[in-house]
Amino acid sequence: MTKKFYVTTPIYYPNDVPHIGHAYTTIIADALARWHRLKKESVRFLTGTDEHGKKIENIANKKGKKPKEFVDTLVLEFKSAWKKLNIKYDRFIRTTDKDHEKKVQEILQKIYDKGDIYLGEYEGYYCTECEAYYTEKDLEDGCCPIHKTKIEKLKEPSYFFRLSKYKDKLLKLYTENPEIILPEFRRNEVINRVKEGLQDLSISRTNFSWGIPLPFDKKHVAYVWFDALINYISGAEDFWPADIHLIGKDILWFHTVIWHSILLSVGLELPKTIFAHGWWTFNKEKISKSRGRVINVDELISIAGVDSVRYFLFRETPFGEDGDFSEKSLIARHNNELANKLGNLVSRVSGLIEKNGVEKCENNLIKKLKLREIEKLIENYKFDKALNEIFAFIDICNEYVQSKKIWETKDKKALFELKESILKIAELLSPFIPESAEKIKRQFSVKKIKKSKILFKKI
Repeated sequence: MTKKFYVTTPIYYPNDVPHIGHAYTTIIADALARWHRLKKESVRFLTGTDEHGKKIENIANKKGKKPKEFVDTLVLEFKSAWKKLNIKYDRFIRTTDKDHEKKVQEILQKIYDKGDIYLGEYEGYYCTECEAYYTEKDLEDGCCPIHKTKIEKLKEPSYFFRLSKYKDKLLKLYTENPEIILPEFRRNEVINRVKEGLQDLSISRTNFSWGIPLPFDKKHVAYVWFDALINYISGAEDFWPADIHLIGKDILWFHTVIWHSILLSVGLELPKTIFAHGWWTFNKEKISKSRGRVINVDELISIAGVDSVRYFLFRETPFGEDGDFSEKSLIARHNNELANKLGNLVSRVSGLIEKNGVEKCENNLIKKLKLREIEKLIENYKFDKALNEIFAFIDICNEYVQSKKIWETKDKKALFELKESILKIAELLSPFIPESAEKIKRQFSVKKIKKSKILFKKI
């Protein structure tokens, strides 16, 4: 039976055009999907948009549009950005999709029938920008800790989910399954917060209408997070449970404590891993739409091209930690690693083969490639280290051309070893820089190999 692999990104809030933060998570998911397809697994890669909630309703009203009409235009921006970044998802899910709305109501009804939902009154602090609740101690001078904006106090009837009931089950789960939340330091953060105790969660709203009505009380619409998380089930087809939910660290609580509790209540299997990565800063400041610090996808691509951006995001910082974006670093990696090392190898070897041809032999050169180690690093989400190993082998291949002085010896066997090694390099790089890898593969797979065009023009 074919092994299955199911990877998801968060569904993005379409209140503006996609930026580097959205691109990062989605590129990682794309590379994982491509990697598992390379291994001949059956893969499902889900991404999409989270379209309900008061924030969307407010912005749409300001623009004189209906919420659905407003999100329809922005969804096109996301789809276009993913196309530009060469991202191949299997489904783009929208929370306004009929199958999703139906699944949300079905799950709400099940939890209600179980007695895990009850009617009460909500009073507390709510940030519409985050679509999140805060306690007084979370606030910074009466402001949202993320957006630094004044926060409103709400009081309204609301249905509550019995989150508090799942405290002990969650602690047991997190202690016994270390893989369930990664990196480890994030898991410890969640465990420490759960130990402090859990409050029941307000899961409905009556002060706006742009949302999914509760099946058992149509006057209330579902809290946007309760609606959003269920996309992973409604878009799963027969791939549930997810192998990995990729998320930013700011939404870890929702994807662990809240999402896990919902699944425990419904009696569904839990995702195998939630991986929370860091934030990208821009000159050491968090990239944030509301604070005007944004690098959008077109700006990213314009610096050095799609594959160089993809490569930089994997290579610059260990996955899970924060990274700082700088145009200077991106150009340096483009010039030194992609152009000088990879591009130079491809160009020299293809030129030498065009002149001299190849002679089939045992490939001793490829034995120096640490293939098992690279595979293990990718499986453990250590993408920067995997690329480091691949480029270490590219260095070995470049040195091989030098030490063998092939331009003088015209060593056809050495050229055969190099050709086969370059094809392997292209395969290993294909999840990360798919367009360039495909060019290399085409170049070295034909009978008559000709000197290649410049793969990465220096900037």
